[in-house]
Amino acid sequence: MATRRILTDGDEILRKISRPVNEIDKRTKTLLDDMAETMYKNEGVGLAAPQVGVLRRIVVIDIGEGLLELINPEIVQTEGSKIDVEGCLSIPGKRGTVERPTKVVVNALNRKGKAIQVTGERLLAVALCHELDHLDGILYTDKMIEDVTDKEDKNQ
Repeated sequence: MATRRILTDGDEILRKISRPVNEIDKRTKTLLDDMAETMYKNEGVGLAAPQVGVLRRIVVIDIGEGLLELINPEIVQTEGSKIDVEGCLSIPGKRGTVERPTKVVVNALNRKGKAIQVTGERLLAVALCHELDHLDGILYTDKMIEDVTDKEDKNQ
């Protein structure tokens, strides 16, 4: 495993649409391992392949309940709505409010190529939506309602 460099806002790769994974091979599994290591080292809760410069539909997420590895994830159901504060490893030092579903259902493949379904509520729902947006070249700041970076700094 290796830690990869996280691309930051302004890098054009973050604005491109990722391609589906057609074959889960050794390179795909190495990417999953590297993404997880990179996410943990940077104390994130999620990371999408474009954030490490790879335009493939792959995300890793861990909200403290164990690692989720999702290949070709697709949101198939959403429910509810909540506005909360988000940040992003690709936009360091900035935070803002975003409206997201309170519950999402995602279909994907795991590293073995098996079809899985993940139901996320609260933080997991937010993380799923946030990371899947990355696969379509969307950053949370595109959906941001209010920048709270300065407000949070003043409250600390």
